[in-house]
Amino acid sequence: MLPLVLLPGMMCDARLFGHQIATFSAERSVQVGCLCTSDDVRSLAREVLAAAPAEFALAGLSMGGIVAMEIVRQAPERVRGLALLDTNPLPEPEAVAAGRSAQVERVRSGRLVEVMRDELKPNYLADGPRRDEVLELCMTMATSLGAKTFERQSRAITNRPDQRESLRAVSVPTLVLTGESDTLCPLERHTLMHSLIPGSSLVVVPGAGHLPTLERPGTTTEEMERWLRRI
Repeated sequence: MLPLVLLPGMMCDARLFGHQIATFSAERSVQVGCLCTSDDVRSLAREVLAAAPAEFALAGLSMGGIVAMEIVRQAPERVRGLALLDTNPLPEPEAVAAGRSAQVERVRSGRLVEVMRDELKPNYLADGPRRDEVLELCMTMATSLGAKTFERQSRAITNRPDQRESLRAVSVPTLVLTGESDTLCPLERHTLMHSLIPGSSLVVVPGAGHLPTLERPGTTTEEMERWLRRI
């Protein structure tokens, strides 16, 4: 069975994919990439490739999707299937980059928890019965990764490349998935990716925001299973 490499979003770790790992690891090797060691998307992609199997299916959420697109650009022959979840192929707008710089300064002054609590995590999720539980897990992941990781990942996202041309060259089975209430990476970004990748599937998960793997884990896993069966 083809190995699966999962790439988590900013300030998230393997727990972002808990339901998916539990399901898929019963029949295939599942590896979660670390996006914590560099402040450059291209370097992060090279590090994931260095640790990955020779060929694999690749799924990334948010920042993980940004790195996944760069992996496909660098080594298309190794990626047998691609899933892009709640992510964005476009470069960072200047206004967003300025706001991100302000967040980094606050985190440097010891206010990571405050930044995550007040500015980031509440915007991630749709309203729902598991919202508080998911928010708590997000805070736990963020604090375990720490301020240095926040700074490195912020710089990587700010300077990310435009991947539209890369996506036009994708020729493997591809899933483009988003939560219907994702305001950070809205539906229009996913419609764009779907239009750029020939033969891709576009899925909108009801009742989910930016983190459908946690908010609607069963639905997200089912859609990923359908994608993996196509590879």
